Amino acid sequence: MRRGTVATALVAGLAMAATACGGGGGGDQSSGGELSGTVTFWDTSNDAEKATYKKLAESFEKEHPKVDVKYVSVPFGDANAKFKNAAGGGAGAPDVMRTEVAWVADFANLGYLAPLDGTPALDNTGDYLPQALGSTKFKAKTYAAPQVTDTLGLFYNKRLLKEAGVGVPKTFAELTAAAEQIKDKTGATALYLRGDDPYWFLPYLYGEGGDLVDARDKVVEIDDGAGVRAFKAIKDLVDSKAAVTDATDGQENQLKALKDGSVAMAVSGPWDIEGVRSGKEFKDGKNLGVAPVPGGSASQGSPQGGWNLSVYAGSKNLQASYAFVKYMSSAKIQRQTTEQLSLLPTRKSVYQAPSVKNNEMVGFFGPAVEKAVQRPWIAEGNALFEPIKVQMNKVLTGASTPEQAAKAVGDSYRKILKDYK
Repeated sequence: MRRGTVATALVAGLAMAATACGGGGGGDQSSGGELSGTVTFWDTSNDAEKATYKKLAESFEKEHPKVDVKYVSVPFGDANAKFKNAAGGGAGAPDVMRTEVAWVADFANLGYLAPLDGTPALDNTGDYLPQALGSTKFKAKTYAAPQVTDTLGLFYNKRLLKEAGVGVPKTFAELTAAAEQIKDKTGATALYLRGDDPYWFLPYLYGEGGDLVDARDKVVEIDDGAGVRAFKAIKDLVDSKAAVTDATDGQENQLKALKDGSVAMAVSGPWDIEGVRSGKEFKDGKNLGVAPVPGGSASQGSPQGGWNLSVYAGSKNLQASYAFVKYMSSAKIQRQTTEQLSLLPTRKSVYQAPSVKNNEMVGFFGPAVEKAVQRPWIAEGNALFEPIKVQMNKVLTGASTPEQAAKAVGDSYRKILKDYK
């Protein structure tokens, strides 16, 4: 949203109130003193990951015995609004939050995050992958430390594709062509298509050579020909019965379908590896394959995602919070995260560790991340997804044509981004 003078004053006021009210418990704030007090950490990881993150977070206490880490698991779907409500109200916000990459600029623009430049939180920044570090910046300041990076890939059931006598598709056109044979030979549908989450729309958009916006020149791009073709692509996959979809709880439904073998393929990211492998189809871990997301008619591309660690501007224990961020984004913790969860590090040095270098999922997703498409790191970036979600549902249910959907999203963007053409 575009903010004028009144909104800017309001944001400044909220930031001052946040600083006054604070979040975590008090501690020694001097640069040389022993750290103490409470650090409340909101973790937004999924069910397959949160036990590991809880253990890693609480291990900080071994290095700083006088600090009490209060771990709180917050569902991803609730976290954005919950943090804004707490930070905006000046009470109840965590000291540190695991922040989705698209949230950083938004929260920073509202004055809710503490700048980390010059603090202990940013340790050896030259070791970070440049694309991961880019998501932490807003108006020339750094508001987060990169923790995990990711992109999307095509998860596939090797047994089902082998029984069907088809190869791993390199394009969605190839997938559609193979779908009938997969159904006839195995009874499985070729693909589960996430129709409930606009993040999963991006590979179709990139595959048609499109993008959401051009942030540099301030131009809305999604309502061009590529945007229309992207909406048509998801509609054609479902209409041809090459894919199944639904508009609710796609995360759990996709996981279940892939684990049970009712679909042969699904597009997902490293965060789902452990969840998928818990299914009956993947008791033999070698049955899970991962390949690049199929391309469209113009190119192939998947969005850069990931998670950062941010410090609440109103924290009453900033020094301990900075130290906690440094610890949780360190090479040591990132290596352990990869070893236990197969998630992708944001530090270049971690990729050289044998246990990481030999991880089969890092073997695929590491190179894929290097080619991932960066989203616009603007304050309104997260708001660009809701219009897509609405129009995806309309297209998939036949309530709108691809042309109408692309135009509607473009119109919504120009209301959100008033200085964009």
